[in-house]
Amino acid sequence: MIYVDISAGVHSRAGLGRYTVDLAQALLEAQPERFGLFYNRGADGRFPHTLPASTPQRSLNWGYKPWRMAILLAQMGRIPFNQLVPDAELFHSTEHLLMPLRGVPTVLTVHDLIYKLFPAYHKRLNYWYLNLAMPLYCRRADAIIAVSQASKRDIVKYYGIDPGKIHVVYEAAAPHFQPPPPARIDHVRQTYDLPEQFLIHLSTIEPRKNLSRLLDALQALRRLFPNLKLVLAGGRGWLYDDFFAKIEAMGLTDVVRPLGWVPDEDLPAVLAAADLAVQPSLYEGFGLPILEHMASGQVVAASHASSHPEVGGEAAAYFDPENVEEITAVIRRLLTDKDEYQHRRQLGFQQAAQFSWQRAAQETIAVYETLL
Repeated sequence: MIYVDISAGVHSRAGLGRYTVDLAQALLEAQPERFGLFYNRGADGRFPHTLPASTPQRSLNWGYKPWRMAILLAQMGRIPFNQLVPDAELFHSTEHLLMPLRGVPTVLTVHDLIYKLFPAYHKRLNYWYLNLAMPLYCRRADAIIAVSQASKRDIVKYYGIDPGKIHVVYEAAAPHFQPPPPARIDHVRQTYDLPEQFLIHLSTIEPRKNLSRLLDALQALRRLFPNLKLVLAGGRGWLYDDFFAKIEAMGLTDVVRPLGWVPDEDLPAVLAAADLAVQPSLYEGFGLPILEHMASGQVVAASHASSHPEVGGEAAAYFDPENVEEITAVIRRLLTDKDEYQHRRQLGFQQAAQFSWQRAAQETIAVYETLL
């Protein structure tokens, strides 16, 4: 039995949870008889409704922090946890948490090294834990899956891991990200009371998303487009108080609309209703929202940071995330040049179509085969 750890999907609807659930779903569709699911339910975890409940499961009910500490201490003391998955022939950890197992090959997905590169953007405890644990987990894993070439380069550079041990497997937009019909767009416009003209940003709100500079660009753009607003789709992550304080200080309370978490069935239409998507992040392990925008028929202006050019290809329009004038200029160009906008929209469909969870599942299984 190959066990996939879906704990991130049991607790989170953000990027990590999406990756975990979509990958597990694709693996189960490809070879249902080979896979079991492992997760730490904790106090408030819920089994993802999109995964078949009949799949063999092993779980435990520990709090998130005690479980993380138990894993780290067990790895440091080389104490195996085989009794939790006694029939495992391979174990795949899909987040930054590698369970120690004796005689069982392990695969670790590494999404990013944000905690290493941007320490100020993490809570202190999280920063301490990840910087202590991740080099150890990367050494102990028999194979590493990186979600982009950019992440692979970082793992090699900062942890000295043999590049031959790291396999790049790209994520993909889920199948429900498709261009919605006009009636559906009208429906979400009314449901969410969306502005007439707006930029959309999809992500969890946290400092590395660089939303503070996007506010500066928005203020400059409103001189040309006085009705332009900004809609944020995604939950609040951490260290976001300064961002909301800045909205108030700039007098943009009526201009910036945080929708919070948007249900999957509404999200493609919310994305498509916008005039443009903007992803100004300073660093992304993958940058899945770019593909989700494109698959929904939305054009993307994105920072040229880390993995973004790998994901957006020729379809996205890029800017330097630390240059407010450049961010402003690229957005202004896409809002005014209808020919470029339509050209990039078509390129976006082609770009998103190059990524699929079926392909990710096959490439992930190929990594397992090298160890079995």
